[in-house]
Amino acid sequence: MFPPYTFAKQPLKTLYLIYQVLTTVFVRVPIWTLIATLPWTRQRKSWTMKREVMVKIVRHLLSVVGPQVGRVGNPPDHTRLVLGKGVSGLWVGPVPRHLIQADIATLAEAANVEPIRVPAYWFHNQGSGFVAKEMAQPGEKILLFFHGGGYIRLSAHPSDATANVPRGFVQNNIFRRVLSVEYRLSSTDPLTEPTHPFPAALLDALAGYMYLVDSLGFSPSNIVVGGDSAGGNLSHALTRYLCEQNGEIPGLPAPPGALILASPWVDLYDLETKNPDSSLHAYEQSDYLQLSHGPSYPHRAFTGIHGLGLALYNRYISPAGLHPKLVSGLSFKGFPRTFIIVGGAEILHDSIVRLKDRMVADIGENNVRYYRAPDGIHDYLVFPWHEPERSDTYKSIAAWL
Repeated sequence: MFPPYTFAKQPLKTLYLIYQVLTTVFVRVPIWTLIATLPWTRQRKSWTMKREVMVKIVRHLLSVVGPQVGRVGNPPDHTRLVLGKGVSGLWVGPVPRHLIQADIATLAEAANVEPIRVPAYWFHNQGSGFVAKEMAQPGEKILLFFHGGGYIRLSAHPSDATANVPRGFVQNNIFRRVLSVEYRLSSTDPLTEPTHPFPAALLDALAGYMYLVDSLGFSPSNIVVGGDSAGGNLSHALTRYLCEQNGEIPGLPAPPGALILASPWVDLYDLETKNPDSSLHAYEQSDYLQLSHGPSYPHRAFTGIHGLGLALYNRYISPAGLHPKLVSGLSFKGFPRTFIIVGGAEILHDSIVRLKDRMVADIGENNVRYYRAPDGIHDYLVFPWHEPERSDTYKSIAAWL
């Protein structure tokens, strides 16, 4: 096994990608398909042959190819607004400095993280009468969305794979429009010097929230904050900051009216790796995410100069963590009603259940809707082929809202 990012630079990257494409298309996929024709070889009894093979393909791309080459091509990021046919977006101004207070201000100063302007993209149904920068309509609810990708990859742009999640909300008529923020991604060695660690993404998320309130006139009670995977982590962090500082900082809006967390990454330290019975081990073969044995690149990049210890005890980063400070000293008082989505075949299952239990203990079962797709993989809303779980989940969210 090669060290991470061995093939991150050209020309090795291109050669390695060609090798992976050829061997996957002509060797791996045929073998995986042949094996999957036998129902008893599939990881879950309910899975079709197609799902079994697709999970293996995604696992190979994310767990084998991705860690060797890094980002492929020149995908959109926080430095540029990429518009085009059917793509509507805007620049969101930096969050005012006086709104960054308490320990978030301390962490930002330590990491030399400054507020900046970032792109954001609209999702809406074609022919819906959408107008860019349209003010909030009476009673209109809107989703402020944050994409997944371990804080190191993927994009808010409509061309990205994770765009299937916000697009699903408008296609199912849950929201008339969704705003997805292109927050800063973290990076570190061996690719770059430590760049954009926590709380960079949180400041960008707050900027998106301020835009909806101050520029478009949305009442916080009509804003739903949501995200998938790392975007779920960011959604929680933004909501926590708004709840904890509610009424403390002049000009800071109230917390959102609701929160949607899809397969949220809520324990970044992963103490459970020492427990062989945890979902990190038990569901490793049924999920495309793979257990990290030791500090992984996303963990190091996101914590940056603060060190990995920040993920062990910080309430913004690991609200489902197992550190005693988080087990007994964490509060969700003031949080809005929350919809939590988890797949019964994903390795993050147990940490998400812990988050649910802690939220229920603080804000009550009536304010926490827990939706478990028994054989769902991590972040299954991203994958159009993950049916019927995907459609059923959107229907449940619509009924809940």
